[in-house]
Amino acid sequence: MAALVEGFREQVALIGRDSSLVAIIARPRTAPDSDRPAIVILNTGIIHRVGHHRMYVPLSRALAAAGHTVVRFDFSGIGDSAPAKDRMPPVAACLEQIGDVIDSVGQTYHIRRFVLVGLCSGADHAILYAHNDARVVGLVLMDPTLPPTLRYYFHYVLQRLPHARSWLSVATGSSGLIRMAVTHLRRRLRAEGHSPETLTLQSLQFNPQLAQCYRAVARRGVKMLAVFTCVSPRHTYPHQILDAFPETASGGSLRLEYFPDSDHHFSPPQARSRLSRIVADWVESV
Repeated sequence: MAALVEGFREQVALIGRDSSLVAIIARPRTAPDSDRPAIVILNTGIIHRVGHHRMYVPLSRALAAAGHTVVRFDFSGIGDSAPAKDRMPPVAACLEQIGDVIDSVGQTYHIRRFVLVGLCSGADHAILYAHNDARVVGLVLMDPTLPPTLRYYFHYVLQRLPHARSWLSVATGSSGLIRMAVTHLRRRLRAEGHSPETLTLQSLQFNPQLAQCYRAVARRGVKMLAVFTCVSPRHTYPHQILDAFPETASGGSLRLEYFPDSDHHFSPPQARSRLSRIVADWVESV
């Protein structure tokens, strides 16, 4: 069923390898240029395809009205999509489903280029997938997982200096900072990587594979829009991504945006409006 609204058309679709993934596909009134990238928006955790505060609904409609095919879909077992029939590990299953969606949309609408959009875990799935598919030419990463840097630890301590409870946790050995530093050091010494079958998002912060993915997309010239809010345990300063992954700065492929007055879920309406404008403007540059 399709609905035509102003400059775009929306329809519900079953997509993916076995047509089990429920999606909303928004397209402009007139068939878009096949060279324009399609936008695929990924779930954040267990939040279904509308996103926090329905943030993905106006975003997808604005992008569709601007001439893009936009897909909001639910991973298996989330929202309206049926649970997976197999027992693949969660990360591997999500990456496979992203590929299935890109295949379906590409074949149906004759689209060759794609931009992945994700917040938090959605951003992590986007970068983990993109490094291995040349059809992905752009990434919008909102509060993605970043490994801690020396400056991260400095800001972490600075933010907690005024709080007596933080000092008590350090004295008793229960500090999250100490646990994080020990884990970081242990993982770096072991330099252990994981295949998609064993990789988990919980361990991604200290996994060398994350740096490999960023390095691969930067080398391929994938455009990236990295958006950071003021409240996230994944980063403590705006330019942490540049210190963690210096390759992303090469060739002007990375655009950084910071939302100092927004929480991780983009709760303020003005933050969501600004985000939509930034993403729409950036997609045109892709």
